[in-house]
Amino acid sequence: MSDRVVSIEDIAKIAGVSHSTVSRALRNSPLISLVTRQRIQELAREMNYIPNAIAQSLQMQRSNSIGLVVTSVADPFFGEVVRGVEEEAQKANLSVLLTASHNDPARELAAIDTFHHRRVDGIIIADSRLSNIPREQAANMRIPTILINSQAEEQNEAFNLVTTEDSLGAQLAVEHLIDLGHRRIGYLGVGNRPRSNSLRLLGYRTALKTAGITPQENWVVMAGAGNERHEDDANVGQELLPSLLTAGVTAIFCHNDMLAVGALVACRNLGVKVPDDLSLVGFDDIALGKFVTPPLTTMHQPMFELGQNAMHMLLDLLEHRKVENKLLKPHLVIRETSAIPGAENQVG
Repeated sequence: MSDRVVSIEDIAKIAGVSHSTVSRALRNSPLISLVTRQRIQELAREMNYIPNAIAQSLQMQRSNSIGLVVTSVADPFFGEVVRGVEEEAQKANLSVLLTASHNDPARELAAIDTFHHRRVDGIIIADSRLSNIPREQAANMRIPTILINSQAEEQNEAFNLVTTEDSLGAQLAVEHLIDLGHRRIGYLGVGNRPRSNSLRLLGYRTALKTAGITPQENWVVMAGAGNERHEDDANVGQELLPSLLTAGVTAIFCHNDMLAVGALVACRNLGVKVPDDLSLVGFDDIALGKFVTPPLTTMHQPMFELGQNAMHMLLDLLEHRKVENKLLKPHLVIRETSAIPGAENQVG
């Protein structure tokens, strides 16, 4: 018997009981006496019985797995989000199936379709465009689904979501630069994350307006929507920085840390000293920001907590508990890329 997989029928034959009795005993069913349960479970251990996970999932109507869609596995931001999801999933004995959408709505829907065919118990999607699909199609998605930092400009009430307070984070970042004495502050944004970009741009403008600063049009520079991959943001930051330098800004708030890192590299190549000539502030607080030179001032986005909260919400949905959307607050992390303007840039 050691040459082949041990089945429930094998255990039943040796124990002298029915197939259903063994099946119930292995599930610790109270319908089987304690003595019989213990005897069958001990026999199963001695025979090295390995439960058939597929058969169990069909019986329980659960696969004990969830699907997770992120934009890119190469982006350090999503590494932390995935870690938060996986840590909580592991505690609940759930496996995580991971795939990337690369900012492509068609790929996102294809991934969701694949997860449906694999009968996952639930789905978590980061940076989703999902809310843009018709409500009728969304209503047909019966698998519990949680969105992290949805990028759809109009949110669909069919889905629960957890997100960061983007507008507040941007406002705090720009207020930090204003408090340092900067009056000519640029914004370096992206075109492929419409919701977070519009909210961070709103926070940027709110901070300037509150301080009585009227921004010039050329203080805002945006990457084109064709830049689909997050990991390319550093290159975009390098390419777009000269436009803001030409506009005469003394500080720049960047939509994310990778853009800020790219801007920092461009500054080094152009002989612009940071923060003496130009201050930079990013958004996310990815680990890389601590190790660049100089270390990056940034808004800390609770990436790990986004993943954790999404998984907690999904578990609540699976247990038919009420779930409310969550809005997490970012906070400022001051390092060495922000300082008072150089003497030649100071106002008055």
